[in-house]
Amino acid sequence: ATDSLFRVMTSLRLAATLARGCVRPRGLHRLAGSASSSAKAVVGGVAHPRVNNVPMLKGTRFVRVATAASGGDDSKTTTEDEGYMMPPPEVAQFVERPQNPSISISPMRDQLLYLMRPPPYPLVSELARPELKLAGMRIDETQNSRSRMSGNTGIAIGPMPTSEEEINSFEHFDGLPDGATLNYVSWGVDARHIAFTVRFAGPEVQETDRAPPELWIADVATRACRPLLPGRGLNTLFESYSWLDKDTIVACVVPAGRPPRPQRPPTPPGPRVQTNFGGNVAQARTYADLLKDSHDGDLFEYFSSSEFVKVSVLTGEVTPFGSGPAIHTRLDPSPDGNFIIMESLQRPFSYAVPCGRFPKRVWITDRDGREVREVCNLPMADNIPIVHNSCREGPRSINWRPDRPAELYWTEAQDRGDPRLDVSPRDITYTADMHSDPTAPGVATFQTDLRYGGVSWAGEGVGLLYESWYKSRTIRAWVVDTDRRTNSAPRLLYDRDYEDSYSDPGSPLSRRMPDGTYLIANVTGSIPESGWKPAKVMAEEAKNGATRMTPGPLQWETGMILVLEGEGASDKGDRPFLDLLNLDTGATKRIWQCPEEGALERPGSIISDTNGAPITLDTMQILLSRETPSENPQYYALELNGSDGTLKPRRISDFPHPHPGLIDPPKEILRYKRADGVELNATLYTPPGYDAKRDGPLPTIMWAYPREFNSAEAAGQLRDSPFRFTSISPMSPLVWLSRGYAVLEGPSLPIIGSAAEGVEPNDTYVEQLVAGARAAVEEVVRRGVTNPQRVGVGGHSYGAFMASNLLAHAPDLFACAVARSGAYNRTLTPFGFQSEERTLWQAPDTYMKMSPFMHADIIKKPILLIHGEEDTNSGTNVIQSERFFAALKGNGADARLVLLPHESHSTRAFESVCHTLAETSEFFDKHLSAKAVEREVDVAQEETLTSKL
Repeated sequence: ATDSLFRVMTSLRLAATLARGCVRPRGLHRLAGSASSSAKAVVGGVAHPRVNNVPMLKGTRFVRVATAASGGDDSKTTTEDEGYMMPPPEVAQFVERPQNPSISISPMRDQLLYLMRPPPYPLVSELARPELKLAGMRIDETQNSRSRMSGNTGIAIGPMPTSEEEINSFEHFDGLPDGATLNYVSWGVDARHIAFTVRFAGPEVQETDRAPPELWIADVATRACRPLLPGRGLNTLFESYSWLDKDTIVACVVPAGRPPRPQRPPTPPGPRVQTNFGGNVAQARTYADLLKDSHDGDLFEYFSSSEFVKVSVLTGEVTPFGSGPAIHTRLDPSPDGNFIIMESLQRPFSYAVPCGRFPKRVWITDRDGREVREVCNLPMADNIPIVHNSCREGPRSINWRPDRPAELYWTEAQDRGDPRLDVSPRDITYTADMHSDPTAPGVATFQTDLRYGGVSWAGEGVGLLYESWYKSRTIRAWVVDTDRRTNSAPRLLYDRDYEDSYSDPGSPLSRRMPDGTYLIANVTGSIPESGWKPAKVMAEEAKNGATRMTPGPLQWETGMILVLEGEGASDKGDRPFLDLLNLDTGATKRIWQCPEEGALERPGSIISDTNGAPITLDTMQILLSRETPSENPQYYALELNGSDGTLKPRRISDFPHPHPGLIDPPKEILRYKRADGVELNATLYTPPGYDAKRDGPLPTIMWAYPREFNSAEAAGQLRDSPFRFTSISPMSPLVWLSRGYAVLEGPSLPIIGSAAEGVEPNDTYVEQLVAGARAAVEEVVRRGVTNPQRVGVGGHSYGAFMASNLLAHAPDLFACAVARSGAYNRTLTPFGFQSEERTLWQAPDTYMKMSPFMHADIIKKPILLIHGEEDTNSGTNVIQSERFFAALKGNGADARLVLLPHESHSTRAFESVCHTLAETSEFFDKHLSAKAVEREVDVAQEETLTSKL
């Protein structure tokens, strides 16, 4: 039934797409065949030219394509507007597939809420809707919300399965309007009600029906839905609503009586002026969609302003809350619901940074909205250093303690947010009890010498305090007394290199409390005495630029046993685990681990914590996901129900396979070494039924993303499992398995530095990148899987940057490259990129050497550039691809540039995804075919002969 539904949906969607003007790909895409340039668009059974007479929906634009060909009499440069193309059928099968519902477990742990999801890719006409680009946001002004929001098409509820018959057994809620899109779905604290917002979106919705979303409520017992604030639209740009208690919601709404939007004056009032006074250093990344003038500022304030109302879930009674309209960005009730953290943005706005750095005010109100405390009033944060571990000056990370009714805590940097300053302590965390005295100064409760990383609260006056430091890749965890008792100094739990996955002890699981908060789970009841592994105590050592601390003597006891969840990374692959941790001695006892063979199982949250029930080994249940290479992930309840004391899983979901046309492609995790001895790994996929001895070497696509490391040991670690499900999304390189290609996915391409020696990873980026790629290609060639003359390389974002660099600096390895949404000229990102902390003026040689743009003159192999015209990602503005293509064209390279209308950093529209696959399929088929290899050999021989003559 699922396969039939898939075929029907795909056929209907593809037919509709063709009717809008998408054209089929050039030629038949035979792997060894050449491409034809005579494609037609099939519309209503009639063949039409690619551009002329192609009907398009309102708002849809043609794809802009520019091509530069090199060599021979056929060399030419063309620019054209093309209709959207469809990929070959075997690739198209991955595009349109039913999405499994999302699942949410009720607070009582006895029911499952199913959130039905729409097709994964909206039509491009939906992306083409007008949007405002303001202060780093994109706004749909008709709905007063973020533009391009996804959502759910319905909700249903069923029991937490205890038998096979109850799996996927659910009933839909009643009363929802047809065609509604649901967002911000949440359970009430007592699980009797479910709140959500309703709006209308999609190509079938008339403009007059588009409005700000409304707040709705569903009764879990009757499954009846009704509007809670009929006719009152929410402003969800920053906030939506919050449960104040089980019967009361505070909603963020569009201000009552709001006048019409500001209109741009016909003539500008004057020039735009920005000023920086001498000595003020204000560096910023290349942010997108910033405010451009005062009118933009007026529009931002208009659409961002909101007010709050308090509404009764039971009666629908509405009362005003707070002091009226403002640019509210947060409303966070205390655990007991008697106090609320409020935040808002204030003028003056900035043209240089997004709204997250605008002046900000934070204050506390009581349950009736009256202000009782001002926490901070922060100025513009446009001078935060671009280096790692930087932060904003003033109070930050302002939250409620989950183990107290209404105790506030926040952290303040003592180094003015600049990690380059040597101070101790670096951060201090303060607390303030609102019930004792809302206006009392904060009490210094914790302090750290590294950058504060958060507190996990365990209750009973115990917590885990984290701090970290990027340069040395250090993370420390401290056991702290959260009640500030005397003779209870912080005790070190561990000090480790967070890049070292093999030594990761795991993280403590939390449990839900009756008031809806979460605390670290403390195991009580009968605890086994045997099988405990003593804490590993190592002498202090200096390694990778850091001196590791060791735990001191036990000075005070917590009496707590925690449950640690870890990935279990090793040189054989991930084996997730659950350990008991004695918080006083550091000893651990393994109570469960993923099997060595056959499947990958991952534990999740504790689900035996109903109404504050104690967590014991006899009753403990944990949510688990299980997958195999051929079986998609399913949910299980992991419970202790065996006489042998082992944890055993009970299945609670049965989701259909997402791509039944390609269920289990053969894969193998490869281990090999770089020329300098660094351990590397990659995952090799081959088409179903392929045999290297029988079928010979294949054309191969290498798809990768380089990463920075501080040590060769960490860089060489395996962070994957051979039993991970082979999930094939449309934008995954694995779709090409259906076309007969081998795929080398995610080969590790570590760029290694040394903080201890003052060596930055990017100082030798090109050399290390080429060495890693060469090792990967040589390994698959050695295995007889890959034809060395038919290897293509590709990547997205920083992977596109990688692919173009490899085409420039390792032309002997790759026949062609595909680069999607990349950055190619680092002088256009002068204040750092990726993990690079130095500016262009501090490391000009590195910026120049790493930029493929600067090496366009030596790129001679074909390259396909694909980019969204509306890319909002910092550093990958579409101008990067446009300028790079111009440089390639100006130096005679074989290049093709495809600009996708209305797309951002990731491709979302159905037509755009199909066109990207069609372009890529055609490109690889053309340049990795047997005929292409023969042409390359002929050209090389001709060049050799010419040089001799």
